[in-house]
Amino acid sequence: EVSVSWRPSAEFAGNAYRGEGIVPASPQDVWECIKPVAGGPRTKWDQNVKDFEVIEAISDTVSVCRTTTPSAFMRIISPREFVDVVLIKQYEDGTMLSAATNVEHPLCPSQPNFVRGFNYPCGCFCIPLPGEPDKTQLLSFFQTDLGGYLPQTVVDSFFPASIAAFYSNLTKAVKALKA
Repeated sequence: EVSVSWRPSAEFAGNAYRGEGIVPASPQDVWECIKPVAGGPRTKWDQNVKDFEVIEAISDTVSVCRTTTPSAFMRIISPREFVDVVLIKQYEDGTMLSAATNVEHPLCPSQPNFVRGFNYPCGCFCIPLPGEPDKTQLLSFFQTDLGGYLPQTVVDSFFPASIAAFYSNLTKAVKALKA
């Protein structure tokens, strides 16, 4: 099960979305499926990630990345591209974080056939549950301006269902990882 909520964003004229759910897998297995790395499994299971590439590795924990998405919502939403600075962090309690926000980068100009979207501060927390080694609380935050000329009603219809699908597809991916 997943809970999705939203409120107006303080960053842009859209909404900030919050997803929260328990994934029936260890934090390490959940992290393996969602960590932002080139060639990682996310492009295989996440229907909203077509490709992910590292444009520049700034350090072991910070990089500039480009993510592309396929068309969505019965092709009403054209393919998008996002360029973000991404931070990966692990905390002492075992929580793993991936946080990102949009950035301009000279090695990544806008590409033809993609609409440039913008991620405002967003991220995912994989939180261990004490006494439950095979369960992970996953908190996700999205503030995405899809760019282009989409009516806000289309965006508002797309995001909650998309976030719920993210959790469902992640659960399936973690099960496949362990199989």
